[in-house]
Amino acid sequence: MKTWDAVIVGAGAAGLFCAGVAGQRGLKVLVIDHSEKIAEKIRISGGGRCNFTNRLLDASAPQKHFISQNPHFCRSALSRYTPQDFIDLVQKHGIAFHEKHKGQLFCDHSAEDIIRMLLAECGAGGVEIRSGCSVKAVQAPTEPHAPYTLETSHGLVHAHSLVVATGGLSIPKIGASDWGYRIAGQFGLRLVERRPGLVPLTFDGAAWAPYAQLAGLALPVSIETGEKKARMQFDEDLLFTHRGLSGPGVLQISSYWHQGTPIRLNLAPEVNLPERLAEAKLRSKKLLGNELAALVPARLAEAWVGQNPALQRPCSEVSDKALNQLAQALSQWSLTPNGSEGYKKAEVTLGGVDTRELSSQTMESKQPGLYFIGEVVDVTGWLGGYNFQWAWASGHACAMALAN
Repeated sequence: MKTWDAVIVGAGAAGLFCAGVAGQRGLKVLVIDHSEKIAEKIRISGGGRCNFTNRLLDASAPQKHFISQNPHFCRSALSRYTPQDFIDLVQKHGIAFHEKHKGQLFCDHSAEDIIRMLLAECGAGGVEIRSGCSVKAVQAPTEPHAPYTLETSHGLVHAHSLVVATGGLSIPKIGASDWGYRIAGQFGLRLVERRPGLVPLTFDGAAWAPYAQLAGLALPVSIETGEKKARMQFDEDLLFTHRGLSGPGVLQISSYWHQGTPIRLNLAPEVNLPERLAEAKLRSKKLLGNELAALVPARLAEAWVGQNPALQRPCSEVSDKALNQLAQALSQWSLTPNGSEGYKKAEVTLGGVDTRELSSQTMESKQPGLYFIGEVVDVTGWLGGYNFQWAWASGHACAMALAN
């Protein structure tokens, strides 16, 4: 009976990276994935170019860019395997990349470059990968030093350590599953409630009707949610959709937004609207809509002015009160989503295996020999490469622990 040093379930970013590092340190490693096509989330990420890390990540203050019931949990792994460490690996494999903005690094060519690199690293470590192989049951060791037994669609597998790298519930069409959470539950480990993160927000159909015509319009905004210490704010692009709002700013804020609470938008963050509209009233004979279209996108100006007959006249004829109300509506637009596009459009899953059940040094759970890495853990990064860096760092911490 062959017994592996480690079996890793999940051939995504965290699983493949962990396997390569562990294999190159002399361990016999098997990676199992239920999908025929592995690493699909890497393949579609960053518009097919894979935003593989972020230069601006500050490992000494991870709570700036990560959400968790214990935001300091990820500090240990992130400080021991940094964005620069991964960049060095990317450069070693000759992969060309560029920085888009705010520290976000993307492949010049294709996300396939990162997948090929991870597979090459696994190859260098003699790692075996079985795709299209599902795990039906896991049996814990019955005595000290005995292996885990996995009942799979390809037969029984025995391993001294079991690493769960199955990700979250987001994007089910590419194979997302709750298997990792079920395994945590089987071994009595606590879970933090899961919900979609980095996801477009939706609005009630009737209330959204005046803005549905703006679908496809993108513009830079300031967006915020929450009050006092819980307030979060981002300066990013916004995208109007037929059902609501998307774009980087909305995806970022969605991870902090809670059902029933409003989001607040400044649709012209670079412009002092009260001042500019007051100036226009003094000097212009043009329609207010035309003047407004010089300050915000024309379609946006049209949608706002179109809702109020009092604004559909020359600037000089619009009351000061109406101008002030218009400026306030555009710069302090408060609206309450009725929900989100859910896991089908979410880039990540918030919540997961409670970090209180895991060692921040090794990623091993309170169940000896059982490890959890990547998205399945209650650690969720901002948009912009942070989640990939958590995959690399948690996978690396686990691999080093396995090797030791």
